[in-house]
Amino acid sequence: MQDWNPQLYRQFESERTRPARELLTRIATPDVRYATDLGCGPGNSTELLAQAWPEAIVTGIDSSEAMLEQARERLPDCRFAQADIRHWLAEQPQQVIYANASLQWLGDHQTLLPHLVSQLDIGGSLAIQMPDNLEEPSHRLMREVAATERWRTHISPQAADRKRLLTTEQYYDLLNDAGCEVDIWRTTYYHVMSDAQAIITWLRATGLRPFLAGLDESQQKAFLAEYHQRLIPAYPSRSNGKVLLAFPRLFMVAMKTR
Repeated sequence: MQDWNPQLYRQFESERTRPARELLTRIATPDVRYATDLGCGPGNSTELLAQAWPEAIVTGIDSSEAMLEQARERLPDCRFAQADIRHWLAEQPQQVIYANASLQWLGDHQTLLPHLVSQLDIGGSLAIQMPDNLEEPSHRLMREVAATERWRTHISPQAADRKRLLTTEQYYDLLNDAGCEVDIWRTTYYHVMSDAQAIITWLRATGLRPFLAGLDESQQKAFLAEYHQRLIPAYPSRSNGKVLLAFPRLFMVAMKTR
């Protein structure tokens, strides 16, 4: 798959940063000296950590060098490193490990989350936000188009296989068993979009990437045209001509107590 496109990603930076900011407000850990942003992207979420704890050493981790270049330019006083979250090891116990809209791309959360908790200091917090929108029309229709006769020979089932989240109860038990007090909640945002095409613009930077990765330019245009036609009735215009994109997200803040 091609590297992430920071410019495309940042077209909806305000909407993407809102849940990151709301996640941050629920972190109660005092005296933060070391904080790491897992899946930092172009640095919009890392910037929130640096503002919240100006005396802390804040590090951003991402697998995309293109994203890291933007983050370094944006935040020259923070540290950044290219790494796979699954294999990341902190150099010292962390007071905050923050993962905004990144862990949904990874599987085996039963192993991953305890591994992250193990790198927290006592009293430290693991803060996670993940899109929980696989059954929304925006994502269900991607899969439906990819499964049609025209596209199933070009788009493998694996390309459309974003990792499904565990249940809320499973996450609670997993983090509790790892030695944490757990605050867990779900929020549905309703983003006001100009039209169905704007939804495609949003998702080209994220959810559509695996579907488009194996297609050439003309095939991408054809796939998106079919997807667009399915989006239009799924997201009817409101009284002002805009459409509402429902976007559920799951939040967790786990404070390590033992």
